[in-house]
Amino acid sequence: MTYSEAVAYIHSLLVFGMKPGLSRISALLAELGNPQNNLKFVHVAGTNGKGTTSNMLSRILVEAGYKTGLFTSPYVFSFCERIQVNHQNISESALAETVTIVRDAIERLNRRGIVPTEFEAITAAALLYFKNAGCDIAVMEVGLGGRFDSTNIIPCSEVCVITSISLDHTKVLGDTIAKIAFEKAGIIKEGGVTVTTNRQEPDALQVIQNTAAEKHNRLVVADVNSAKVQSQTLGETVFSYGGREYTMPLTGLHQVENAVGAIEAARCLPGVTQENIVNGIHKTVMHGRMEILPGPPPVLLDGGHNPECGAALARVLRDFAPENVTAVIGMMEDKDTAHYLKAVTPYVKTIWFTKPKNPRAAAPEDLKAQIGDFPGEIFLEPNVPAAFENAKRTTPNDGLVLVCGSFYLLSDLGLSIEN
Repeated sequence: MTYSEAVAYIHSLLVFGMKPGLSRISALLAELGNPQNNLKFVHVAGTNGKGTTSNMLSRILVEAGYKTGLFTSPYVFSFCERIQVNHQNISESALAETVTIVRDAIERLNRRGIVPTEFEAITAAALLYFKNAGCDIAVMEVGLGGRFDSTNIIPCSEVCVITSISLDHTKVLGDTIAKIAFEKAGIIKEGGVTVTTNRQEPDALQVIQNTAAEKHNRLVVADVNSAKVQSQTLGETVFSYGGREYTMPLTGLHQVENAVGAIEAARCLPGVTQENIVNGIHKTVMHGRMEILPGPPPVLLDGGHNPECGAALARVLRDFAPENVTAVIGMMEDKDTAHYLKAVTPYVKTIWFTKPKNPRAAAPEDLKAQIGDFPGEIFLEPNVPAAFENAKRTTPNDGLVLVCGSFYLLSDLGLSIEN
């Protein structure tokens, strides 16, 4: 199996959709020799910030000398981003080799009437790769929810982290903060350690506290309010917390919240020093999460797609963006596009609505219809690279091109941006 065939095979499993439950991933991992039983873990769930938090913790663990696996989703430029060891993407050849083994296991299960899903196959591939690579520990980002997410097949983690919880995937996880928090808190296992922050919605925090008590966990609730921002630019934040100063190449108060959660989680891990934490936070790299690419004109990439992400992006645009912002926006139709657009569009002058190559992508004209009166110019260009090139061409060098609304949009632009 080649790399292209491996990725195509993984994507072909999308036809089976999302199916809650751990029975299929359990059967698949048993076929693979239960690699998860040879590893230690950090487990991260939440609605927003779990990718950033996972990356921060991975950086910190590498600084501490751990051989560290990192499993995240989605990817931006390359599928291989999803599975990393010490911040090196799995190679295309290693992915092909690993997926071949997983495919053979799935085919054996299929003959017994067991049909794993796409995310279960990717999770199994990551765990197998981490075990074969000799990882000391793996940071696992939950895909959806927590309780029935395939990553929850892992044994009790060294620490589990629950980041900011808000309304998202309500048809699957529930239509209230408390219901969604119940699903996220499903990663809390008996006798573990759980970290969250005091910025959680009260209903979410109550659920986390109750679950941690039921599972006899030590619960750490990080005090985000005690963190003080010293300076911010579009691309860097300096803040103090607990008597120490931290610099991270990320912007926004929500990133401070993520960092504080990561700091407290790292303090729960053996062998991690304060110096490791400072250096890990400073070296965190996040593709597609308020990532700045140099210009002219500069480009701001943000794949966040729900109203909370929109509000965070709006604050950054309000505080740091130049006057002339041209936005390239593409979103999935099953997201709360109206509230996201309401938050972001007041801070841009020109919009190019486009359509990522995904069957769930919203039509550009439907997005346009949701923003009502808009004082600037709006263009509809379904072709993503064309929309991006037009935006760059028409934005002055002292302006900003904003690409936002979906990680699928950023993925479609990978080659255009990298070139």
